[in-house]
Amino acid sequence: MHKKFSTSLSAFFVALAINVQAPARAAEAVTLTHIHGLSYSADGARLIIPSHHGLAVFEAGRWSKAAGPAHDYMGFSATRDTLYSSGHPAPGSGMTNPFGLIKSGDGGKTWHKLGLEGESDFHLLATSYGTNAVYVINHAPNSRMTQAGIYTTRNDGMQWTRAAANGLGGEPKSLAVHPADAGVVAIGTGDGLYLSRDAGQSFERLVGGQQVLAVTFDLDGKHLWFSSFAGKATLMRVALAPQAKPESLPIPDLGQDAVAYIAQNPKRRDEFAVATFKRSVLLSKDNGRSWAAIAKDGVAQ
Repeated sequence: MHKKFSTSLSAFFVALAINVQAPARAAEAVTLTHIHGLSYSADGARLIIPSHHGLAVFEAGRWSKAAGPAHDYMGFSATRDTLYSSGHPAPGSGMTNPFGLIKSGDGGKTWHKLGLEGESDFHLLATSYGTNAVYVINHAPNSRMTQAGIYTTRNDGMQWTRAAANGLGGEPKSLAVHPADAGVVAIGTGDGLYLSRDAGQSFERLVGGQQVLAVTFDLDGKHLWFSSFAGKATLMRVALAPQAKPESLPIPDLGQDAVAYIAQNPKRRDEFAVATFKRSVLLSKDNGRSWAAIAKDGVAQ
């Protein structure tokens, strides 16, 4: 089973504006053909899901397709005022494939190139909510990165710094950055949950003995939420405190599925959303104590 999820994750593995499409229409049918990230809008009103054909939006109990180009967004991540992504252009768009790093300041209506266009597609990309620092896991040399590894930029891709990643064990499967301290980064691997407090130069293992599939910091920066699979899906939280022990959170039986992405509403902080590898989306409004499905197997509910 672990091999199956590892394969799925590996498969997941400008300043010019990109085309704008028609406004969102709430009546449009929404099917999640893949899920490549999960974020809330800054006002907390919209849950945004990048899929294989553009952005899907859940707002006020209804699904719609977002305004903007229907690209295949990968490594999608949000900060307080910006969306960052990598990925591939929609057929017929005329855009260079892959995107490298792009960003949007208008909720995905238009996107701007930040470099590495035609060179790199970052499937593991994470941002610091309050600082706009961006971390990526790069798999091959490019014009700004001399070798594979973990890289970070704090100036929208103008300069990248490679992290030594001493102490990190296992294949990276997920990536998260502290919302206020850009030097604090967490990585989920096949060998556990790791934390760095020096911008990825060195890591300590917080949780071992399990594959960590998804990871995110809560927005107060005091806890890490993470998921795993060992016969069944699990969702856990651990405090960023000395010798803290992870606590299990209740989650519905997902069968042969597991949590791939976790997001917190910045305005209603008891509200969390999770998306699974098989394209289900669940919402909790009580800090993870109970959950309701808003999409099942890619079909909006």
